Amino acid sequence: MAGHSQWANIKHRKAAVDSKRSKLWSKLSKAIIVAAKLGGGDPSSNVRLRTAILDAKAVSLPKDNIDRAIKKGTGEIDGGDVEEILYEGYGPGGVAILCDIMTDNRNRTAPEVRKLFENHGGNLGSTNCVAYLFERKGLISIGKSAVDLEKLMELALENGAEDVTETDEYFELSCPTDVYTALVEALEGAQITLESKQVSRVPNMTVDVDAQTAVSVMKLLEKLEDHDDVQSVATNVNFTPEQLQAYQG
Repeated sequence: MAGHSQWANIKHRKAAVDSKRSKLWSKLSKAIIVAAKLGGGDPSSNVRLRTAILDAKAVSLPKDNIDRAIKKGTGEIDGGDVEEILYEGYGPGGVAILCDIMTDNRNRTAPEVRKLFENHGGNLGSTNCVAYLFERKGLISIGKSAVDLEKLMELALENGAEDVTETDEYFELSCPTDVYTALVEALEGAQITLESKQVSRVPNMTVDVDAQTAVSVMKLLEKLEDHDDVQSVATNVNFTPEQLQAYQG
């Protein structure tokens, strides 16, 4: 099992997002609301809800918040009027950008997101203008000191992983979304510490950009990630380690 790393272009934004805990908790609560709204409030029969709860627990979202979000989604209490939307557009240099949105007011969200694109050298596009370039995947990163490769490969194969790669510091797994939760549970059940885990939109092909365009794209991605209604952002840009390091300063 081999392939290129899926994490280099994700990790550079993750720390900044994770540091804003209250905003992150709000986004995770929305994910739970939508999952419960679409598939019911029982995580044992609702894989998407189980995944959302796992993500919430990973960043210490209180149990009361989780329970309240589930009840909002099932209609037991008010506040469940949240819908899921995919916004597609182009960033600086014409690169592809996807935004997964969860909002209770699309009439507010759409112009705000459009303005962010326009202010940073991009523009929103029409439905499926870039979505076809991406595929949803489960991505898991594990520190090399946390597990023996042979044991990891065995668990990965048994639980549906389709790709295992190595970097200097990590083993990185990718899997179809329908086995993501089971794979995470199997790894954690084996007492393996996961460095990072998430379902993300992964580009089928990437594009290279020059240093100036890379900075402009990363600024736009950061602004989009920071928006309250944006759950996640994906791009098809292949940022080089030098570009990432220069942007992080």
